[in-house]
Amino acid sequence: MDIARRKTSCEKHRCFGGGKPDTVRSHGSGRSAAWLARLFRVQEVVSSNLTAPTIFPIPTYDLKTSPAVPPSLLVELTSITEHLQPGRIFPKPQPLEVELGCGDASLTVAYAALHPERNFLGVERLLGRLVKLDKKGRRLGLTNLRGLRIESAYLLEWLLPPQSVSVLHVYFPDPWPKKKHRRHRLINERFPALAHQVLQPLGKVFLRTDDADYFGQMGEVFAADKRFQPSNTPAELAAVMTDFEKDFNAAGIPTLRAAYQRD
Repeated sequence: MDIARRKTSCEKHRCFGGGKPDTVRSHGSGRSAAWLARLFRVQEVVSSNLTAPTIFPIPTYDLKTSPAVPPSLLVELTSITEHLQPGRIFPKPQPLEVELGCGDASLTVAYAALHPERNFLGVERLLGRLVKLDKKGRRLGLTNLRGLRIESAYLLEWLLPPQSVSVLHVYFPDPWPKKKHRRHRLINERFPALAHQVLQPLGKVFLRTDDADYFGQMGEVFAADKRFQPSNTPAELAAVMTDFEKDFNAAGIPTLRAAYQRD
């Protein structure tokens, strides 16, 4: 049961990056070697978008049509060095909520449908999962939903504009259970500072995991940053579960939730 659970959790929400800042600097660049390595990985994803316009084809399934719904909800990233401009991504200037590692987007789509007065950006590295976001969102005629294919840690640190996000959602990120791999965890000692950078004043972070050790680490890193205070997960949000979360709960594995609000 434990092996199957860990495999499911890891496959579901892989959030790449994280770990301690690398102290090794590349010659003359002013950037760490780790930063450059990540940049190259992101470049591979983005370059495929730039050189192959059909990377996000319009699916051939039957959809509900609406003049307000674009032909695709997937954002084609044209730069990995410039900040995103939410005003160009969404048709209305509404509060922005971002889910890092949205998986098959079951929660993102459902919550976006409940709150048309907010904009939602689902971030995922695997294209197949984003195609599901596109399919589900356009079926429901959602104009306040978009998907972006990018590494979550890179987006958080380099592409989201300062104070542009009202809420960050991180649900069931890869727990990296082996001690030697824990430096890869998305929620690490650097995460609160990066979250504070992109969140608006009084913005919130909502977290979920099924891994007790990871949950403890989440609490530790946020407790160390006095700019954040513990908060509560609204009952409405807690009631919206990912498909994998439903499977965990059905197997008797509880969801561990945490929420934090910045100053």
